[in-house]
Amino acid sequence: MSAPESRSDVQRRLLSAATRLFAEHGFDRTSVSQIVEAAGVTKGAMYHYFRSKDDLLYEIYARVLREQTRRLEALAASGGPVAKRLHSIASDVVVSTIANLDDATIFFQSLHQLDPVMRKTVRAERRRYHERFRGLIEEGQRTGEFRADKPAEIIVDFFFGAVHHLAYWYRPSGELSAQQVGDHFADLLLDSLRPR
Repeated sequence: MSAPESRSDVQRRLLSAATRLFAEHGFDRTSVSQIVEAAGVTKGAMYHYFRSKDDLLYEIYARVLREQTRRLEALAASGGPVAKRLHSIASDVVVSTIANLDDATIFFQSLHQLDPVMRKTVRAERRRYHERFRGLIEEGQRTGEFRADKPAEIIVDFFFGAVHHLAYWYRPSGELSAQQVGDHFADLLLDSLRPR
């Protein structure tokens, strides 16, 4: 007799099925019945872990953001010159976004369909990530390592606008690996911050 599935296994299967179906059909054209059938679980099992499709959509994005935030905090606290830390973080967010491109694409396409309370929560979590990222730029500006004639907020918005656009052009079959793209993005960011 096989061991019962763990909570994380069932959740992972549900999230994987939802991600695939949302990517293929769209959030609004995917039913709970399709998700549970694709995941091989019952509706009762789904509702044990997720109250609704909105919960699935929220978790698809939130799990990526939680991991990116954990990595940002570890890299930011690693010590060393701020330019080196910022380069590592900028490259990492590109690589991790590419690794979860379907999740990010689905979320940005469907954010407007998310329950307003959840939408507000996600925006607040993203804002915290961006503020921590901005804090490193401001640190470099204070120490003179980065140019200070451009507002840090504009720099952050410019950089993440490019990151969020990855889904429109990046293809794993292309010439550049995710790491190469991440390093190019980070190089461009750091080059733009170099004092004139």
